[in-house]
Amino acid sequence: MAYKIAIIVGSLRQGSINKKVARSMCAIRGDNLDCSIVEIGDLPLYNQDLDANPPEQYVRFRKEVGEADGVLFVSPEYNRGIPGVLKNAIDVGSRPYGQSVFDKKPAAIVTASPGSIGGFGANHQIRQAAVFLNMPVMAQPEAYLGHVSDDSFDADGRLKEGPLKDIVTTLAHAFHDWVEMILRSRELLLEDSAHRSKQKEHA
Repeated sequence: MAYKIAIIVGSLRQGSINKKVARSMCAIRGDNLDCSIVEIGDLPLYNQDLDANPPEQYVRFRKEVGEADGVLFVSPEYNRGIPGVLKNAIDVGSRPYGQSVFDKKPAAIVTASPGSIGGFGANHQIRQAAVFLNMPVMAQPEAYLGHVSDDSFDADGRLKEGPLKDIVTTLAHAFHDWVEMILRSRELLLEDSAHRSKQKEHA
């Protein structure tokens, strides 16, 4: 079974290394992860006044994320924090209150940077938001990818052989297993609840 994954990338740059990392992760598990990058660059800044009559960009974004089985956040770090465009996307998807498209969706957070700390600050800010949004977030392996540059990829945007590709491969398999575990556990709980309800009816 292929799980539908919404990829939200915190960089708008066409040649973003984070976009390349995201595509590489999904290519590695292309047999079981059906991934699509969800556009966030066209989202107007979140404004609660727009909730009653949301712009088409809000509607499109919420629909694409809402239809996904899981969410993969892949982002750089700007000034030791989350890029503004990504924070705005999170705010748009979380509203109106009580209608968050992120609720209960299994997630993973990957940050990549040319620097040595691999976007640690942004990673944890995204994680903090995801926990509040009631998303079960993959805790291990942690994904702070440092010293990533355009030279880490070949002309087709694929990761070159080496330690970085090995790490991303591990992340791809772990994320698939995480999504599968969360969704299957949820199915089993629903089946158990339905079974218990039937037992009470016939008691």
